[in-house]
Amino acid sequence: MTTHIVGQERTRRRAPGTADELISRTGALQALEVCIERRPDPDRGGLSTADAAWPKRLRRIVRASLNRWGRPELIEDTELLLTELATNALRHGSGRSICVRVSVQDDTLKIQVTDGSPTRPELRHAALDDEDGRGLLLVESLAEEWGVSDDGTTTWCTLPLTEGPEEMQPAAATTPVFREIRLELPADPSAAGSARIQARTMLTMAAWPGNQRHAIDVLHTLVENAVQHALAPGKADQPFGACLRFTETDELLIDVTDPVPHFPDFDQAVAGESGGGLWEIAQEGVELSWFVASSEFDAKTVRAVVRPGPVDL
Repeated sequence: MTTHIVGQERTRRRAPGTADELISRTGALQALEVCIERRPDPDRGGLSTADAAWPKRLRRIVRASLNRWGRPELIEDTELLLTELATNALRHGSGRSICVRVSVQDDTLKIQVTDGSPTRPELRHAALDDEDGRGLLLVESLAEEWGVSDDGTTTWCTLPLTEGPEEMQPAAATTPVFREIRLELPADPSAAGSARIQARTMLTMAAWPGNQRHAIDVLHTLVENAVQHALAPGKADQPFGACLRFTETDELLIDVTDPVPHFPDFDQAVAGESGGGLWEIAQEGVELSWFVASSEFDAKTVRAVVRPGPVDL
């Protein structure tokens, strides 16, 4: 994902299937844009298996962006609205691609989906036994306003912002942390292996009741990513390390800190569009986030929340 300084709206071409985040440093505009290449299937009412996978990906992307923008209270409604508009566009659009834009400005969040079709969507009241037809009814009930552009190609809706932006927050545990174990890691390529060995010992000693092998694999992936993308080879005194935190309900928080205080491709990584490590973790039900680790030095922490229970590996 590429981060741009934005002074005003502008039109530009994007490669299908990529997410671009536009952030105004003045706080006037925060926006996410994604263009998706359609692969319609006429035998399935226009919605192919490939297209049907996109709403879930879009939910992950917009969830991560809203968390980073400090707007977690908007996630649930935004995911529902975006799912309905994007699914309609993928099913009924006439263009080769659809474009999704989610923006926060002033006191409004706005979702816009452009599908290339001049046919204006119509609100209909589905019968009780109808399997579909309730999408726009849901949009009307959740959104503050909704409408269609004059040329019929873009459907939009808005949500009000009831609170000011919050500071960036990490994924939270459901209960308080009662124990922490810090891992001392070498700032070199051997760190991932060292983390695996230490974690195996620490999780056994702590008698953590979750899938320990799965948790160790998650830690290994996070440390390996940090080594590959954040550590400067041969540089001394880099903020780098890992911490295992245990909660009262046996959740395990895995925190890996590295010396790069930004993660512009986080959404793409979780969505599987720029490497598979974080995507594979997310697919296994692990909640991922990142946040600035300390104001005293430039660093970030990537957090994985692993919950006890069966995991398909």
